[in-house]
Amino acid sequence: MNREIEEIQEDLLAKAAKAADELYNIRDTYFPADPNDKISKLQAESDLVLQTLNSIPPENRKLPIQRAMYEYLKGKVLDVFSDYRKDAEDHLSKAGPNKRILCQLSMLERKMAQGTEKQAEIVEESIKHAREAIALDVRDGNSWYNLGNACLTSFFVTGAWDHSKLLQSLKAYQNAERDETMKSSPDLYFNCATVNKYLENYERALTGFEAAALKDPGLNATEEVEKIVHLLDKLESLLKGQTKAKRLASLASSLSTVNVNPSYIQVSVDRLAEGLNKGVAVVGKVLYFIKHQNVAPLYYLLCDANQICYVLSVYGIRDDVVKEGDQIILLSPYFHNVDFSWNGKVYQFKSVRVDFLEQMLVNGKALSHSHAVRASIYAQHKP
Repeated sequence: MNREIEEIQEDLLAKAAKAADELYNIRDTYFPADPNDKISKLQAESDLVLQTLNSIPPENRKLPIQRAMYEYLKGKVLDVFSDYRKDAEDHLSKAGPNKRILCQLSMLERKMAQGTEKQAEIVEESIKHAREAIALDVRDGNSWYNLGNACLTSFFVTGAWDHSKLLQSLKAYQNAERDETMKSSPDLYFNCATVNKYLENYERALTGFEAAALKDPGLNATEEVEKIVHLLDKLESLLKGQTKAKRLASLASSLSTVNVNPSYIQVSVDRLAEGLNKGVAVVGKVLYFIKHQNVAPLYYLLCDANQICYVLSVYGIRDDVVKEGDQIILLSPYFHNVDFSWNGKVYQFKSVRVDFLEQMLVNGKALSHSHAVRASIYAQHKP
């Protein structure tokens, strides 16, 4: 008789596990016109799974594996919603090491981090748990996706300067894409496109956002495509306008007398190599501050002493630090030659980026930490 009861309880756990998977399938694939319909459906389904779990008596979940599965499933069900719930974290913490549990904990920690004073530290814990999940199964796409989201979140909460976090995030997303089960995830395409946008891989970003929009029209992926195209059109228009501007020659001439730290080699923008230019300095004059629809980065149109115009993207500084007419010295800048076509239109321009305050001098003066600002952006959709 005891064996029969035990089998019934195991059947209930299996039933709850299947229902929890179905719950997450609804979260990942059900996109009604009204988002409230999705929330209502998730609430109703999660209540049913919790009823099943609560029907299992404590004496029938005493074995370590039963107890771990019970705690894991309860935490997973409670964690299906976007808001942070401490009871979900409590149940997952009791479950013990498991790749799915570690991923759930990692996601919870990113929810916890928002609005706290220790955002960076909590997100580092999220990255740690994400890596631990991967160590248990290096081929699991969801674990790689989770790590990608953790690194992307870290990039923003630490001030949006450290682009190595973006590269780590991109690599994790690319590993996730190798798992066939992840190829139907619109959020993977969306967040991977977000990374490419901030890495200024505009063509890949546009392609990724379009793919995300096709898989889930409810995402704001189409809006992201429109924002990027609007920005690119604006940059192209300003760059074309400068080729005819009479003031360009006089502005550029003032740069010929600028003295650069002798430990750096001063070059014109057309001498920069693709990627990081360590030990190199570029001098420019700010022609325009380019307003656009995203919070970060800040974009400026500059020209060098040879009257070559280029786009400067800057993260992590206040928007009142650099003004039109300022003289800028960029130390060890990152260079990218943008050259691609989208919907029949060709975009070509030189783009320069600096990642740290110390790499930028404004009118000969170094920037202080009082000029810094923390970007309030996070990995979107299932952090």
